[in-house]
Amino acid sequence: MEPVAVVGVGMTRMERERRPDGYADLVYEAVCLALADAGMTIDQVDNVVTISNDFFDGRTISSMAVQDACGSYDKNISTVEGDGAFGAFYGLMRILSGSFGTTLVCAHHKGSESDMSLITNAMFDPVYERSLGIEAVTSAALQARAYMDRYGVSEEDCALVSVKNRANALRNPLAQLPLELTVEEVMSSPYLAEPLKVLDCCPVSDGAAALVLASAERARKAAGKPVWVRGVAHCCDAYHLGDRDLSDVRALQRAAAKAYSMAGIDDPAREIDVVELYDAFSYMELMWLEGLGFCGRGEAGRLTAGGATSLEGNTPVNASGGCLAGNPVLVAGLNRIIECALQVRGEAGEHQVEGVRTAVAQGINGPCGQSHCVWVLGGER
Repeated sequence: MEPVAVVGVGMTRMERERRPDGYADLVYEAVCLALADAGMTIDQVDNVVTISNDFFDGRTISSMAVQDACGSYDKNISTVEGDGAFGAFYGLMRILSGSFGTTLVCAHHKGSESDMSLITNAMFDPVYERSLGIEAVTSAALQARAYMDRYGVSEEDCALVSVKNRANALRNPLAQLPLELTVEEVMSSPYLAEPLKVLDCCPVSDGAAALVLASAERARKAAGKPVWVRGVAHCCDAYHLGDRDLSDVRALQRAAAKAYSMAGIDDPAREIDVVELYDAFSYMELMWLEGLGFCGRGEAGRLTAGGATSLEGNTPVNASGGCLAGNPVLVAGLNRIIECALQVRGEAGEHQVEGVRTAVAQGINGPCGQSHCVWVLGGER
């Protein structure tokens, strides 16, 4: 793959409700931060990729609400309706096409203005599944139970993830839900859909993020410290939940294998220094770690809580607090990439992990991790 780098990043603070701010306000804030971080003006951006969703925004062609705010006037514009990791992948491809030198990618979401249950119900088949009332939480509960039963993972094992990640968020000023928790507190929180309890689940969030990608030639001219894309891949599983084994992570395994091969990584547990993954629910961190190759199937759930950022025996995971500490949908995968870029640059602030040279970010689309996108980022090339 031709060299491409992340040269500028920007994230808003994640909040339960940013009532005074519309979509454009959030996007403008994130884009300004990313451009300032890159030492660039909007005139130096060749094309723009926006990430939005008509259902969440409550309007058709939702991307039109933010085009002025992201500086897209007189530029080539594309829109992705999905997680930010996939939107960034599309932005990367536009540079690799040779047609553009720089791409601005931005995502926004206001969960405070959305009916999450109603909207996520709409991602299911309208004939057979939607009328059952299944949505993001209940479908995740089905997957959690399938995974836990197959591998003997307990609710307490999953609760450890919530304890760890909310504690990590105490060091992240942009996190929405930093908490000092115990396993007992997680276990005593009410069930939303068994086995998922309130403290196993991410909060409803408002937020936006943006990053600037650049070709090697343009990256070396940027004021910011480039973080190079070493490998990236995605893979999608079956749409209908009944057409796949929900305890299986084959789509993630295949995406990770492709990204690692591109990056020249043979042993992720030894060669990767930090991971930022999509943990909208506590069990997901355990499943996705296994799919990313950091331990064998069923092993992550048997690890005990270790230090401030990691589960014992694993690479540090979600040092930022992850999605459990703030989850503006669509923005989450972009946040994971940004957090990895900051870790590689050594600029993650109080939640910086020592000695990071290579980092992995992951985002998902669709119910129960139907589709996965894996990024491997590294330092000086």
